[in-house]
Amino acid sequence: MSVNNTELPSKPRDLAPLLLVPGLALIMLPLVGSFPSWLTLTIAGLAMGMMIFIMASGLTLIFGLMDVLNFGHGAFVAVGAYAATMVLIPLKGWLEIDSLLLNLGVLGLAMLVAMLVTAIIGWAFERVIIMPVYGQHLKQILITMGGMIVAEQIIGVIWGAEQIPLPLPASLRGAIFIGDAAIEKYRLIAVAIGLCVFVAMFLILNRSKLGLLIRAGVENGEMVEALGYRIRRLFIAVFAAGSALAGLGGVMWGLYKETLTSAMGSEIMVMVFIVVIIGGLGSVGGCFIGALLMALVSNYAGFLAPKLALVSNIALMMAVLLWRPAGLYSVGRRGA
Repeated sequence: MSVNNTELPSKPRDLAPLLLVPGLALIMLPLVGSFPSWLTLTIAGLAMGMMIFIMASGLTLIFGLMDVLNFGHGAFVAVGAYAATMVLIPLKGWLEIDSLLLNLGVLGLAMLVAMLVTAIIGWAFERVIIMPVYGQHLKQILITMGGMIVAEQIIGVIWGAEQIPLPLPASLRGAIFIGDAAIEKYRLIAVAIGLCVFVAMFLILNRSKLGLLIRAGVENGEMVEALGYRIRRLFIAVFAAGSALAGLGGVMWGLYKETLTSAMGSEIMVMVFIVVIIGGLGSVGGCFIGALLMALVSNYAGFLAPKLALVSNIALMMAVLLWRPAGLYSVGRRGA
């Protein structure tokens, strides 16, 4: 007697959101009219999107895995940027030397310091502020917003209320030319870092034992605890990692703007939340696509119709939610 081995049907992959970014770029090419201008706008949009993704990914990671609405996420963005000045200002002379290797080394050290500082603060924030309000979304919103306001005031006390200039390193100033298209050097670095962060998050969450334990803990924490794993420690690590990503994004955004203010975190949070909503609450892949979409739409709108650029983000969010009310890739905390 033969046994008929049939494979279980696999869930079809949802490819439609993956086509949005290249589709938008191709549609904009004839509207922009000039290939060099289109290439410059597209690279600039991708770089901006990568920076927003790094900041938003920490927030979507925390919500998707821990069900925590952290409206104080912007505080970690600002703290990370200011923490980086503890390296960038003392080593300012090294940044003035036109050496790509030396400049990247200083920037890398500043980013590591920012991530370490924000990870430690994130750990303390979760222990003291978040832990008592797990499962209570309204209290989470109120208490984390209050935390962001307090953090802004503390930044003003430590670093002062004035803006702090943060010029780019000498080797990353200016642009390189691809034909007639001018591509800023720093934007290329931002794209590379953003891609590295996305690939690392994807591999850790989907191809590692740590990611498997975290996702299993989301689905059934009691079962994971019964197997001998301390799921609470894993979730604390997730919160610290999300805070560290916010700090990294803050450093990159500060260099992008070349200036720091204590309110930079609250100013960027509108864009971060729009990206998280567009991508689907808890979806890292959706967050990645949403950040690129929002930045590209903003750049193209600013070039083609400057008066509409201010509302382009809201218009994009409305269009996506009309198409998919749960976002591009929705991830349910207890199932989907």
